[in-house]
Amino acid sequence: MQFDSISAFLDMGGYAFFVWLSYGVSTFLLAALIYSSHNNHKKVKNKIAQRLQREIKLRKAAEKSSAEAKQTDDKTSVVKDLSKNSNKVVS
Repeated sequence: MQFDSISAFLDMGGYAFFVWLSYGVSTFLLAALIYSSHNNHKKVKNKIAQRLQREIKLRKAAEKSSAEAKQTDDKTSVVKDLSKNSNKVVS
């Protein structure tokens, strides 16, 4: 379909309202989809970053508690060894 002028193109053979409305709605929906996808992508990235930070924090806490438990075990074994040695000396 060829148009003789810009006004004939914009008129779309008498169906301008429906044609331009469909273009407008389609453009709006595509823009809304892009916006929504971008926002959801940012939210997912932020959640992943938060989970990684939480895992790192928990891992550090677990390492710290295991190190403290190991030090406590070492101290109690030294105390037990000393108590065994002191009993031998006394008797």
